[in-house]
Amino acid sequence: MDRTSEEHALNIDPFIQIRLLDLQKVDSELDRNAHRARTLPEAVTAASLHAEVMALDDEIAGAEAALFDLRREQNRADADVELVRQRVSKDQHLLDSGSINDPKQLENLQHELGSLARRQADLEDVEIEIMERVEIAEHELAALVTRRDGLAVDSAAANEARDVAADALGVERAELTNERALMAGEVPADLLKFYEKLRADHDGVAAAALHRGRCEGCHMELTAVDINRIREAPSHELLRCEECRRILIRTAESGL
Repeated sequence: MDRTSEEHALNIDPFIQIRLLDLQKVDSELDRNAHRARTLPEAVTAASLHAEVMALDDEIAGAEAALFDLRREQNRADADVELVRQRVSKDQHLLDSGSINDPKQLENLQHELGSLARRQADLEDVEIEIMERVEIAEHELAALVTRRDGLAVDSAAANEARDVAADALGVERAELTNERALMAGEVPADLLKFYEKLRADHDGVAAAALHRGRCEGCHMELTAVDINRIREAPSHELLRCEECRRILIRTAESGL
């Protein structure tokens, strides 16, 4: 006796066998639906754009912190320059008042004014350098914000496209699930249990059509011996592919 009759000898109405094949088609569609849901191109695009926006947010936070430090440094430099200017103004006013008659005091005051002038020039150079750095930092921050805002718009659009695609798959999945429930209700419980076990063991494909002498499950051509055996088998006998062991369903295009 061959493996088919030894391993599983169910007598199933030919109509139910065809319905089992229809059930397999729906299950395969559900599997493809689930795969598309896991690998939506729209979801990949949305995730990529979201990651870019988040990375730019981090860059912006760093740029804002750096700009804050620069502005604080600029405020200190401005205060230093202003302090020296006030001292120069005070000493210059004292010098111009003519109230100092002591030559030594006058010489010291003039010397101090010279030192203050050099100090003021140095501080103003520092002040200008910091101002330039602040201006550069402001431009860089503005560029980052502009880029982030543009990507945020693209990200929102990508999220919407992802949701639309996911919703469409959800609608399809619901329709297929309802269709499957109706079909499964027509299949005897013992056959359905056997079918589900085979699906788990054969990458989701438990039943395949015999099409022109070939199993559509493993795509192997049946031998002449197998074809003759199938021709002689009663129509209600549930057949198995000798190669892949899936349920083999006879149809009008089986080539028998």
